[in-house]
Formats: sequence, C-alpha cells, structure tokens
Amino acid sequence: MVSCGSRTRHHGRVSRAPWIVTALAAVGGAALVVAVLTMGPDATGATGREARAGAAGATPAAGVEASAATPAAMPPQVTGAPENTTAYDVAALAQIDVWTVNPALPVDDDPFGAVTGELAQPVSAAPIFADPHGQPIGYLPREAAYGGTIVPVVVHDTHWVKVLLAGRQGLPPEGNAAQAVGWLRAADVALSRAEAFVEVHLEARTIDIVTATGRERVANDFAWGKPSTPTPVGRTFVMLTRVVPEFAYTMGHPLVYLGVQSPTLAGFDGGEVAVTAFHYYRERSGPNSFGCVYLDGAATDRLAQLPAGTPVLIQP
Repeated sequence: MVSCGSRTRHHGRVSRAPWIVTALAAVGGAALVVAVLTMGPDATGATGREARAGAAGATPAAGVEASAATPAAMPPQVTGAPENTTAYDVAALAQIDVWTVNPALPVDDDPFGAVTGELAQPVSAAPIFADPHGQPIGYLPREAAYGGTIVPVVVHDTHWVKVLLAGRQGLPPEGNAAQAVGWLRAADVALSRAEAFVEVHLEARTIDIVTATGRERVANDFAWGKPSTPTPVGRTFVMLTRVVPEFAYTMGHPLVYLGVQSPTLAGFDGGEVAVTAFHYYRERSGPNSFGCVYLDGAATDRLAQLPAGTPVLIQP
C-alpha cells in the first residue's frame, strides 16, 4: 500500500473519550445501589415506608402494604431500528475495504462526536447497510489483507451498531473521501472494549494516548498536511500497522495506517489509495506533508503498539 511519504519529492472541539461513557454507567450503578439501600429495611427490619408510618403512630393499611410489593421487572427498552434477520447472499455483495469507492457509502455525519468505547469485528462476513431500514451495500469480512475489519462503534442500538469503515464514497477532488461509516447488525459482530484512544491536535502539535488511567504524551511536535494536501480531521481508527522495508524513508519503523484518506488526492504516486498514516520521516515539523503525520522513531513505535481498531481523533 502506497503511503503519503513515498513520493519522490519526499516530502475544535474535543470529544469525550470513550471511557466517560463507562464511567457514567458506573456512577449510575452506584446511584442505583444507594437508592436501593436507602429504601431497604432499617435496623429493626422495617422498610423505610414502615418506619415512617410507625414514627407517625399509624398502622399501614392493607392497600399501602400491597403497593409496597416489588414491581414486575420491565423489559429492556428497544432502541433504534427493528431487528433484521434476513439471510443475505454475501457472495453477491462487494467487499468494503481500503480500496473501495462506493457512492452508497455514507460519510461520517458527526466527525467530532463521541465513540462508545466498543470495537466490532464480524463473526463471519457481515452485510453493511447505509441505513438499517434499507438493503446491504456491501460486506465486511472477518479478516482482510489490509485490515479495516476491527472497527470503532459510534452508535450502539439494540439490534444495530454504527461503525467507522475504511473505503471512500468518492474520489477527490470531485468526490467526497471523508471518513466512511455504515451499519452492521449486532448479531453479526463480536464486541470488545477499546483500551486506548489517540488524540491529535494539529494546531497544538500534540499527540496523546488516552486510557482509563490517564493521558500519555507521545509527541510535542510533528509534521502534518500542507494546505493543498491537508491531513483529514475528525474521528477515524487504526486500520493496519505494518513495516514496509521498501519505504526507505521510514528507516525501518512501522507505518500506522488509518481508516481515512486524503480529501484532495485520489492516490499517492499514481496509486489507487491515499491513506493517511502515522510514520517516521526526517523532516517532521509543521505543515509540510501530503496528509500523513510525520513523527520521530520513538513516537512512531509507540503508536504502532496500539491494536487495530483503536479510535483516533484528529483535531484541527
């Protein structure tokens, strides 16, 4: 796969980290426990209602006692589109991957929005939908040669998950090459927890790896895209990490390919893709790249340790 550094002319808003969602869930659970405890029996074995009634010198009426009975459990609330159990012929669908150009692929309509902190991977080839109420527009394999099959979840409904995808809706400069998204049926994927989140601030020239335990500064300076070939901003993800020996400019360091491509170039060096990547390059300060983020060796190697699917937020 050609990277933005392989040319012969070598060249906001802060979204909530995914663990905030987890933290809120934990706080909510604690509040629920407190509520149950405060409504439970007092030291004499009486419930809060009985204790209050006893303090007032009144005997609870039978109707009051009946209303204190434990209510029947409510079924979980269904969110999003209804379940779709249709068996599709995946062989009749096109694979969605980094090489894809499909006008039916939606682009991310909330590029600086939060992610759920979940990663989705197909159990087997999974149909992809532009709209849960429509027909599939392609499929996501469980594994692919160039990655992109472990993807961040940005919406999790009862029967559906909305995910970030590799591939493009159109080719620049005429077409829209922004981060692609799509819907997968929840029954078609296995979910796991994202353990880290990368935050890039172009103006501040900082890159952090954020985890549940804190923030690790990876870089205090780097190179990013020139005005004519800007680095795409918004949320994306680690698609593939690979050492490419023939790219001598990387000096043996890995390339960390992202799931988003150049907004202005259809391909690098006549290639079919223009994938944004973190990678080593000797000139690595200021807006002088073809869209990739140029880093020193230590920062590149640290980012290369992150697993596929790790969410990445690139801020202006």
